[in-house]
Amino acid sequence: MSFVEKTTIMNGSEVGRALTRIAHEIIEANKGTANLVLLGVQRRGVPLAALIGEAIRKVEGVEVPLGAIDITFYRDDLSTIGPAPRINETTVPMDVTDKNVILVDDVLYTGRTVRAALDVIMDWGRPRAIRLAVLIDRGHRELPIRPDFVGKNVPTSQKEIIKVKVKEYDDRQEVVVGEVLEG
Repeated sequence: MSFVEKTTIMNGSEVGRALTRIAHEIIEANKGTANLVLLGVQRRGVPLAALIGEAIRKVEGVEVPLGAIDITFYRDDLSTIGPAPRINETTVPMDVTDKNVILVDDVLYTGRTVRAALDVIMDWGRPRAIRLAVLIDRGHRELPIRPDFVGKNVPTSQKEIIKVKVKEYDDRQEVVVGEVLEG
């Protein structure tokens, strides 16, 4: 199986603008940065959370605590992803109890990743609130989960795949739509 790109739906500048807008929306909704924590879902949610954190720092002059969570062992499909799943590090910078947590991920699709991430966060404490920020919301929810902050809504067919590319892993920042071809 191979991924074939069909089109670029956000270039690097558009991604940057969307993340800056999300940062402003987070500040406004939180009425500042008090008790705010950013947690990125491994892998691509982590660099996106860092970019949102940098945008918040530029506006407010405050470093918001930033962490990374790995959902691998919380997945409801763990038994189907193979004998050696990729494990990433979970680093939560502080006790999240009574904090306003912003969970950051690249693409919201079925909602199952978010459900698993909520379980991880609850293992680290009891936040005052958890809000969801995603760069792309592509629809097709299987669980009653909705984002609070969205970079772009992109209706897709279930055959299509959206890939968010970040400099840390892909040497460029963009969002592409494509398909997986079998054979």
